[in-house]
Amino acid sequence: MKYLIIIEKSETGYSAYSPDLPGCVATGATPEETEANMKEAIEFHIEGLKEEGLPVPKPSSSSAYVVVAA
Repeated sequence: MKYLIIIEKSETGYSAYSPDLPGCVATGATPEETEANMKEAIEFHIEGLKEEGLPVPKPSSSSAYVVVAA
């Protein structure tokens, strides 16, 4: 499955989350490290949902950019 993740700059590096997987977050020193950590976090999160017999949310979020005058 392909989940959207949002990576944001923080005071100490970067953090990430997925709108489709509430509570699943990761951090890292760089955007690339954060993305890799988020991939691991998503895999772990899904594994935990399955072990608990809970449904795994299907990816449904999307993203887009809009251009505005600044």
